[in-house]
Amino acid sequence: MSLRKLCLYAMLATALAFATAGRFNRYIKKSGVPESSVPETKTWPNASTFTTDFPVGSQALPADFLPVQSKNGKSLAAGKVLVASRNLGDPHFATTVILLVRYDALGVLGLVLNRRTDIPLSRVLDSFKAAKDRSDPVYLGGPLETAAVFALLQSPARPEGAEHVFGGVYLINSKPLFEQTISAHPKPDVFHVYMGYAGWSQDQLRQEVELGAWFIFPAEAATVFNSDPDALWREMIRKTEMQYAEVHWYQAHGVGEREFKIKRFLEVQ
Repeated sequence: MSLRKLCLYAMLATALAFATAGRFNRYIKKSGVPESSVPETKTWPNASTFTTDFPVGSQALPADFLPVQSKNGKSLAAGKVLVASRNLGDPHFATTVILLVRYDALGVLGLVLNRRTDIPLSRVLDSFKAAKDRSDPVYLGGPLETAAVFALLQSPARPEGAEHVFGGVYLINSKPLFEQTISAHPKPDVFHVYMGYAGWSQDQLRQEVELGAWFIFPAEAATVFNSDPDALWREMIRKTEMQYAEVHWYQAHGVGEREFKIKRFLEVQ
């Protein structure tokens, strides 16, 4: 697949995402997701287009071996992280890292983890008394419905009414739960607030993954609440490139698939 075709596909996919956003919007309105007082965002800061010749969809790891990352669309699920490939030229998603928080028959909902803004939490949640002194920044969760507000919370116990995403990480997506959570004064390193979201149909996202637009990683709390989100994409794409370099080295030296799997399994234990 040529770079031009991939970029064109990504643009068309974005158009489809916006066209089907109504289904998510109706769900969001029914679930009582709070709305931000900040005007809806029409463009994203620092979005850029990459046009390197990083291989797309050509040399994936074996489908049954996913210790670090995958390009197998069948491994998509809530609690997985998408990392944009270098060739993904869509300005809405270039250089993004996205946590999938919902993956069901209604579609796929994700939150961008590395689009930190300069907007303080106190401004976005100005209707909550407990948020008035919060200066921690809000994130742009995606290009859809940027007036809608979501949050991710790391907690040892599941907050009542919260959606479990993975491990000890939960999605906060209703006004009463927001108020309850904010009143508990969670620390900024375990509580992030997002304006908007990214959305796909299941088939659409699988096609994008199989075309090489995204790499799939298992989620970790350290990724979601990374202290340097501006560097997060570079860190994760470097992991991918290092793994591909290792695969190529082993292939060039005649190391078999079984030996490679054993080595990588031992490394991630």
